[in-house]
Amino acid sequence: MSIDYRGETFEGYNKPKRTPKHPTKSHAVLAKEGDNIKLIRFGEQGAKTAGKPKDGESDRMKAKRKSFKARHGKNIAKGKMSAAYWADKVKW
Repeated sequence: MSIDYRGETFEGYNKPKRTPKHPTKSHAVLAKEGDNIKLIRFGEQGAKTAGKPKDGESDRMKAKRKSFKARHGKNIAKGKMSAAYWADKVKW
C-alpha cells in the first residue's frame, strides 16, 4: 500500500524513508496519529555521527547518543508527531 502525499511516495503511515536528494534533511516520514497526518522531515543530510557505532567509537558514540537523548528528551516524549521522536527511533 503506497501513499502519495504532496508529490512524495511513502510505503505507508509511520514508515520512515531516506531522502537522499533533499538538500538538508536525510529522512522523511508520513506520521499519522488518530486523524492527524503530517509530513515530518528529520536528520541532518550527510551526518556521520548517527547510527551504529563503528570500530573503536563505542564510548564516543554512547556519549553522543546520551547527549542527544538528554537534549531532546521533551520533544521525543511528544510522540509520533515530532521530528525528535523519529530521529531518536531511526538515527540514534
